[in-house]
Amino acid sequence: MQNKKTPYIRRLGKDLKRYSGAYVMAIPVVAFYLLFCYKPMYGIIIAFKDYSPAAGIWGSDWASNHGLQNFIDFFQSYYFGRILKNTLVISLTSILFGFPAPIILALLLNELRNEKFKRITQTISYMPHFISLVVICSMIKMFTSDKGLVTYLLSFLGGPEISLLTKPQYFVPIYVISGIWQELGWGAIIYLAALSGIDQELYEAARIDGANRWQQTLHVTLPGISSTIIIMLLLRMGSVMSVGYEKIILLYNEGIYETADVISTFVYRKGLQDFQWSYSTAVGIFNSVINFIIVVLFNRISRKFGEVSLW
Repeated sequence: MQNKKTPYIRRLGKDLKRYSGAYVMAIPVVAFYLLFCYKPMYGIIIAFKDYSPAAGIWGSDWASNHGLQNFIDFFQSYYFGRILKNTLVISLTSILFGFPAPIILALLLNELRNEKFKRITQTISYMPHFISLVVICSMIKMFTSDKGLVTYLLSFLGGPEISLLTKPQYFVPIYVISGIWQELGWGAIIYLAALSGIDQELYEAARIDGANRWQQTLHVTLPGISSTIIIMLLLRMGSVMSVGYEKIILLYNEGIYETADVISTFVYRKGLQDFQWSYSTAVGIFNSVINFIIVVLFNRISRKFGEVSLW
């Protein structure tokens, strides 16, 4: 009697032989994720222990309350509500204003008929992506200082002539606007690629039906890239709690902690400055779990109503 697994093994063998080049190219990528993403995951055990570098992970004692004391301390912390609120405000504001911006730019570039001007505009727009984050933050500090260009323009319009990064209410707009400027052109590349795949006969049919440029955008262009937009939004929602700490640390100061301090910067301070490794690991796990729940939830909603999903 033939083993049921035999046909599957044969198909797998044929597939490996047929696409051997692709599998060989995938080996470094798989190795990278195994070594640097999955292998270190055993370190999450630290969150459930009173970790001591001298004793090691397995030699350290388990935390009280069945290993959950670090999580309890975080939830009862004075900073819990503040950093959770700041993280959500910064992240959701960035999504609200930053996510549509590359789409709009891609649509505008797609309407240009002068190819030379189009290439120059696209190149200029994604150049900030390649500027070092340290340089970007130095530029932001210079422009928003009491004698900076942005401060001068705001004061000309009636705003205060002070260093904007010393006032908590200005941090979120500065962070979001600078992020849009930095990633606008780079984010538009994938949408331009999706636009190039739209069948041109659809535009011809729309023009025959009397549709103008705006109507063609609404009824042909946007539906043509809707699956790409949904996938990118799902990926963005999967990191809604992961506001990068590098930029914030380079910009913030003690005077704006009330609006600038987020989960990632809190983890940085507790783990690398206060040496509370178990506590910071617990906070990081909480952050990752919330991100996972959000992406699963939005993926299910997308699959149910839009028939587009990550899995």
